[in-house]
Amino acid sequence: MIILALTLFAVFTKAEEPHCKLRGGKEYPVFSKDGDIVIGGIFSFHRNFRAVIPTFRTVPETIKCENINYREFQLAQSMIFAIEEVNRNTEILPGVSLGYKIYDACTSLIQAIRSAMALINSQEETYPVQMCSKPANVLAVIGLSESSLAVGVTTTIGTFRVPVISQLATCTCLSNKLEFPAFFRTVPSDYHQSRALAHLVKYFGWTWIGTVRSDNDYGNFGMTSFLEAARKEGVCIEYSEAIYRTYPKDKFLKTVKTIKESTSKIIVAFASYIDLEFLIKELFLQNVTGFQWIGSESWITARNFASEGGNQVLNGAIGFALQNAVIIGLKEFLLNIHPSILPDNVFLREFWENVFSCTLASESKMDNKTICTGSENLREVSNQYTDVTEMRIPYNVYKAVYATAYAINSLRNCKDGQHPNRSKICLNETIMQPWQLLQTLKTVNFTSKSGDNVYFDEENTLVKYELVNWQLKDDGNIEFVTAGYYDTSLPLEQRFVMKNSTIIWTGTQRQIPKSVCSDNCPPGTRKAVQRGKPICCFDCIKCAEGEISKQINSIDCIKCPLEFWANEDRNQCILKEVEFLSFEEIMGIMLVTFSLFGAFVTIIVAIIFFHYRDTPVVKANNSELSFLLLFSLALCFLCSLTFIGQPSDWSCMLRHTVFGITFVLCISCVLGKTIVVLMAFRATLPGSNIMKWFGPAQQRLCVCMLTIIQTLICTLWLIISPPYPNKNTKSYKEKIILECAMGSAIAFYAVIGYVGFLSAMCFVLAFLARKLPDNFNEAKFITFSMLIFCAVWITFIPAYISSLGKYTVAVEIFAILASSFGLLFCIFAPKCYVILLKPENNTKKHLMGKMPSKSL
Repeated sequence: MIILALTLFAVFTKAEEPHCKLRGGKEYPVFSKDGDIVIGGIFSFHRNFRAVIPTFRTVPETIKCENINYREFQLAQSMIFAIEEVNRNTEILPGVSLGYKIYDACTSLIQAIRSAMALINSQEETYPVQMCSKPANVLAVIGLSESSLAVGVTTTIGTFRVPVISQLATCTCLSNKLEFPAFFRTVPSDYHQSRALAHLVKYFGWTWIGTVRSDNDYGNFGMTSFLEAARKEGVCIEYSEAIYRTYPKDKFLKTVKTIKESTSKIIVAFASYIDLEFLIKELFLQNVTGFQWIGSESWITARNFASEGGNQVLNGAIGFALQNAVIIGLKEFLLNIHPSILPDNVFLREFWENVFSCTLASESKMDNKTICTGSENLREVSNQYTDVTEMRIPYNVYKAVYATAYAINSLRNCKDGQHPNRSKICLNETIMQPWQLLQTLKTVNFTSKSGDNVYFDEENTLVKYELVNWQLKDDGNIEFVTAGYYDTSLPLEQRFVMKNSTIIWTGTQRQIPKSVCSDNCPPGTRKAVQRGKPICCFDCIKCAEGEISKQINSIDCIKCPLEFWANEDRNQCILKEVEFLSFEEIMGIMLVTFSLFGAFVTIIVAIIFFHYRDTPVVKANNSELSFLLLFSLALCFLCSLTFIGQPSDWSCMLRHTVFGITFVLCISCVLGKTIVVLMAFRATLPGSNIMKWFGPAQQRLCVCMLTIIQTLICTLWLIISPPYPNKNTKSYKEKIILECAMGSAIAFYAVIGYVGFLSAMCFVLAFLARKLPDNFNEAKFITFSMLIFCAVWITFIPAYISSLGKYTVAVEIFAILASSFGLLFCIFAPKCYVILLKPENNTKKHLMGKMPSKSL
C-alpha cells in the first residue's frame, strides 16, 4: 500500500522546475548604456558613507553614501566620453557598440565588492538554472582609484578571470601577478614614486623629516617603500603618523599635536587626498603652518585643498604628479550634462543640487533652499569637476578605455595562428569571454592621441613624473607649477632634473627650508651619534691632536703621517716643525760663544804658561801635565761644538766619543797631577824613594793608558752600534726633534761611567792631599775643581732626563762648558794670578815655605 501511494504521488505531483535565485537586494548602476559589448566601471561618486552596525537579526541596511566626490564623477564622465569616442571611431570596433555600467563604491570596500559582483552577475530575481553559468555581464571593469578597493575587487572577481583596470591604484602589492593575475593599471607602481620622493628629499638636503600616511594599502605599502629608500639615502624619520577618514577626531588631534611638537620642518604625506583633507582641516583650525609638505600623486594636484584654508597649510607644497595631458572635447562633454537629459538619475539630481545649492523638488521645505530653475550653467561654476587643467588622472581612465577597446578589437579580428598571445589559437565562439580579454590585454600595445605608448608591464621602468609646486597667485588661487622632472629612463644620478623655474617654499619663501636633526659637522670634526637617537642626530667632536677630517660629516678622523701634524682647525696636515739646536738661534750662538771663549782663554793660559815655563809655579807639579791638561781642556771646549747643528752620521759619532775621550784625557791629567802631589809629599819623608816609581815617564804612561781604555770603549761602540741621527716624533706631537740616538745604551753608559769613575777617584785623592804643608799646594785647587766638576755632572742627570728636544743638547753642552770652566779657573787661575800679578811669590823659596803665603 505504501509503495502504491508513493507511486501515485509521484505520478500526479508535478516536479518544480529548477532555477537560480538572487540573494540580497538589487544593485543599480549610477550610469548605464546598452551596447553589443558592455564595460563595467566602479568609481567612488561619494567621499564617505554612513554605515549601520549590523544586529545579525535582520538584513543589514544599505550603505548611505554622503558628500559628492567631484573628482571621481569627472573620472566616470571621462570613461563615458572615451567610450562614446570609440563608438564614433570607425577604425576601432567597426559595427560594434560599447556599452557601460558604472557603479558607486562610496569609498567602501563592501560596496565596491557588491558593485563588482553586480557587474558580473544578472540582477534578475530568478532565472533558469541553465543561465547560472552564463558569461559575465561585462568583459572588464575600469575604475577603483584606491588601492584597498582594487585589492578587494580584484581578489573577488579575479577568480572569475575578469580583468580589472585601475587608473590610480598604485600600491606595490598589486604588482604581484601570482596573487592578482587579473589586475592591470595605467598608472606606475609606487615603487618608482617612493624612490623619487626619497631622491627629492636627499636632493634638497633634508635628513630629518616626519611622515603621514593613509592607513590603507596605498599609504602603508607606499610609505614602507619610501622609508626603505629614504634610509638608504641617509634620511631619518622623526615620526610616522597614520590617518584615515573614518578615524575619530581624537586620533587626528593626536597627529596634529605630534606635528606641532616636532622639530623637523618637512612632512612627507603618502596619503589619499580624502584622508589628508580631514587632517588639513584640523591643522588649519589650530593654525599649524610653516611646514614644508611633500606630496604623493594622490593629492599633490587636488584643487579641493586650495580652498577653505588649505592653501595656508599647504602653500609651497611640492610633490610628484603624473604627466599632464589634454583630452580634446572632454571639457565640452563635462559641461553639457544636465538633469533634464537623465531625469530619473538620482545621482545627477543630487550633483546638480549640490553644485548650485538649490533643489529640483517642486517644493523646498528643507534648509531654505531655492528651487532650481533649470537654467543653471556649469560653465559659470569652478570646482574640481569642471576644472580640466589637470587631466593627469582622467587621462589614465581614457587610456584604460582605449586599451580595452584595442584588446576587444584584436580578439574580434583574430585568425588562427595570429592570436595576440601567439601561443594560443583563436576561438570561434560567438560570445566573447572575459578570460580571453584578460589574455589579450597582456599584449596590448598602442600609441595614444597624445603620443604616449600604452602597454601593461609591471616591470616597466620607463616612468616620468612631474615635480609640481604649489604657488599662490595674486588673486589668492593656487597654481600648480612644474618645477622639475623625475625620469627613470635616465641613469640614477641624472634622473632628477630641475627646471629653471623658481620654487616657492612654505611661507612664500624662496630659500630652501632647512630640516636636519643636527647641523653638518665641519671639516676638522667627526660625527658622534647621540645615544638612543637616529643616526641623523649627532654631536660634532673635534678631531684629536694629530688627526684631521677634510670632509663634512666625517665619521672618523684620519691620522696625519709621522712627519706631519694637524693644524689648529684640524682640517689639514702640515709639515711638522723640525727642531734641533742650530747655530743661527740665540741659544746656539751663546753656547758657541762660550765654547770659543773657553777655548780662547785656555789658549791664552797655555801661552802664559809657555812664556813662564821656567818659573817655579809652572814647573811645580809637572809642567808637561799642565800643558797636556790645557790641551785637553781646549778640546773639551771645542767638542761642545759638535753638539750644535743638524745631526748627521759624522756629528752623532763624534759627539759622545770625542767628549768621552777628551774628558778622560782631561781627568787623567788632573789625576796624574794629584798623584804627583801625593808622591811628592811622600818623597820628602826620610828614606823615601817613591818618586822614582812615578816620574815623568810613568805619568805620561798613566795618562795614555787611562785614555786608551776610553778610546777602546768608544771604538767598540762605533763598531758594534754607533750613534746615528734620529727623527724623534714621540717627545713632541707637533714637532720632529732631530737628535742623535745612542745606538748602544751599554756603550754610552760605559763611556759616561768611566769618566765618572776617574772623576771620583781624582776627587778622593785630591781631598786627601788638600792639607799638605806647602805654600802652593795644588791639591786643594784640584779638590775644589773636582767638587765643581762632580756637582755639575750630578745635577746634569735630572736636568738631562727632564729636558726635551734641543734643550737636552743645551743642558749637555752647558755641563761640558761648566765643568771645563771649573777645571780651567780652579786649577790655573791661581797660578796665572801669581805669575802675572804676584811675581814676587813665584820663587822656589816661597813655594817651599812651611806656611802658605798670605797672597794665596
